[in-house]
Amino acid sequence: MTRRSAIELNDLALVTDIGTYGPGDVVPEAHLLDLVLAIDPSLVLIARDGMAHVFDYDPLIAEIDRLARDGHYQTQERLMTRIAGACARHPEIEGVEIRLRKSPVLAGSGSLGVRLVLDGEGLAALR
Repeated sequence: MTRRSAIELNDLALVTDIGTYGPGDVVPEAHLLDLVLAIDPSLVLIARDGMAHVFDYDPLIAEIDRLARDGHYQTQERLMTRIAGACARHPEIEGVEIRLRKSPVLAGSGSLGVRLVLDGEGLAALR
């Protein structure tokens, strides 16, 4: 029997400063984060209710917010790398998919982003 579980976060608007823009450049109004955390199903299929039986993602979200506000980033990739490192510090996370995108891109429309997928080996390399 195959069992998989994930915690999913979508469309989290980060307060961050990414990029360098000149006159006439489109400056993004938002940087949005999607995050999928692969975790052991035993942290989802629980016999009793209570935080002691699940993965508490609130500290990770607080760390991501801190990283986003941590100063100027030239690239989305650097912030994404730091978010991946924050995820790797949680042994409960067995894999991660991170998508960071900005919008608008042109004429008030579109979004442009970067996606990173790390399995257990990829997270182990960051640990």
